[in-house]
Amino acid sequence: PDIVDTAIKAGSFNTLVTAVKEAGLVETLKGDGPFTVFAPTDEAFAKLPAGTVENLLKPENKDQLVAILTYHVVPGKVMAADVVKLDSAATVNGADLVIRVEDGTVFVNDARVTATDIAASNGVIHVVDTVILPN
Repeated sequence: PDIVDTAIKAGSFNTLVTAVKEAGLVETLKGDGPFTVFAPTDEAFAKLPAGTVENLLKPENKDQLVAILTYHVVPGKVMAADVVKLDSAATVNGADLVIRVEDGTVFVNDARVTATDIAASNGVIHVVDTVILPN
């Protein structure tokens, strides 16, 4: 299955999947890729200030939602073994993510990577515990 269907099947990315649909990015993330997605869990979205997700899902905030979601996507298939060798990665959004390893834990900006190398037909998903917001 592709990245979108893999995320749906996992069951812990309902908010992300809803956001991807609202942003009109489903077809993109079902495309050939490959893509590397740093996927925030439902718990990660729940850590945002109250009302943030609801506001982002409004049609008038679609551009902002797209900017945030594309900041979680890196072109190419970057497996965990390769991520740890990087100190930054260019996103589809155009801005760079900062990557660092502390005591064996990988962080992308301030988000902790909690699971890695979830394979999809058009890329790979790494799970993060925080929504990564572009500056």
